[in-house]
Amino acid sequence: MREVLEGAFWHALAVTDPERRVREELGPEPEGAHLLAVGKAAGPMLAAAEAAWPDARGFGVVPHGYRQGIRLPLFEAGHPVPDQDSIAAGERALALARSLGEEDTLLVLISGGGSALLSLPWGVSLEEKQALTEALLKSGATIHEINAVRKHLSRIKGGRLAEAAYPARVIALIYSDVPGDDVSVVASGPTAPDPSTFEDALSVLDRYRLDFPRARAHLEAGARGELPETPKPGSPIFSRVENRVIAGNADLLRAAADYLNQKGHRTLILSDRFTLEAKALARAHAEMVQSARDRALPGRPPFFLISGGEASVRVTGPGRGGRNQEFLLALLLAFGPRGVHALAADSDGKDGPTDAAGAFLTPDSFHRALALGLDPREYLEKNDSYGFFEIMGDLFKPGPTANNLNDLRLVFVAGK
Repeated sequence: MREVLEGAFWHALAVTDPERRVREELGPEPEGAHLLAVGKAAGPMLAAAEAAWPDARGFGVVPHGYRQGIRLPLFEAGHPVPDQDSIAAGERALALARSLGEEDTLLVLISGGGSALLSLPWGVSLEEKQALTEALLKSGATIHEINAVRKHLSRIKGGRLAEAAYPARVIALIYSDVPGDDVSVVASGPTAPDPSTFEDALSVLDRYRLDFPRARAHLEAGARGELPETPKPGSPIFSRVENRVIAGNADLLRAAADYLNQKGHRTLILSDRFTLEAKALARAHAEMVQSARDRALPGRPPFFLISGGEASVRVTGPGRGGRNQEFLLALLLAFGPRGVHALAADSDGKDGPTDAAGAFLTPDSFHRALALGLDPREYLEKNDSYGFFEIMGDLFKPGPTANNLNDLRLVFVAGK
């Protein structure tokens, strides 16, 4: 069963290959073409673009360790927390955009991770933005909330890259890693209208009790109208911008379902838009599995429940882990001795600040943990899902995948 689960993961990544998706989208090369790729999938996306538009000039930005051999420059920068390389990349991107004229075309290839990779702090220092980013990631805030803050502390996010490129034509091909494929959220929407405001960003700091005085002072000045807002829907600059989503989490889930169907398994896709806290999401999945076992769901077991989206984690303990590992540890506790086969993994190959994409569960995981002297509840309270699954030998470590379509969760519902 582990081979089946892992096979579904790799098949889904192959079907949603970013290089192929970009290649399918591009027409003839226009005059005055320039390229900018940013995110975890920037390497293969840029490779496709430089092959289709060989005379175009530009560059890409990827996280450290994601380099690959292509003709155009591919810079590395910090992720998930920005660094000095992120600032250098942001300055290059803004300079490229500002150099263009009305007859030029800027093709922007966007994938998740771009928020940290292109970072031009506004109103705060890099060190303050790093600390705030880390605090937001640990707070349990959703990606929409995190990005509302990021956009209003940046000179390039929230449509400001498109604003800098105006009146050039901008085509953004977007490889979405956010629930609902909201183009204003992927990589903090550098080419998209931003519906969020300075007031929204302030409310996020209040909601999660984050005390960052300089950031707060900057956001308060913006809320008073002393600083320019991000470009909003209806702004004339977007008359020259096309934002096009070329793949999203739903594509990943369908590809995994197709693979399992081909292997003779029945599947039920739940949703690609889950944003619950990981523990709550695990409880919801456990309840659905029990309903299936009790014949309360359509169809009869055995079948796979498939879900996506992006859970959040509120970090209060000193351990290591990510949202998929925490989801599985909570799912293990929800089931107890009567466990399931499951895989939860991030399609980019990196779940939280760890070297694992996620982990596996087996029906005997609970008993194996007890035999090893492990208390799953203690590890969950410490937010140490990585430590738990490392001892269990159940971490899933595919390495960086150059793909980023959010999470894939597969839970096998066996018969009674």
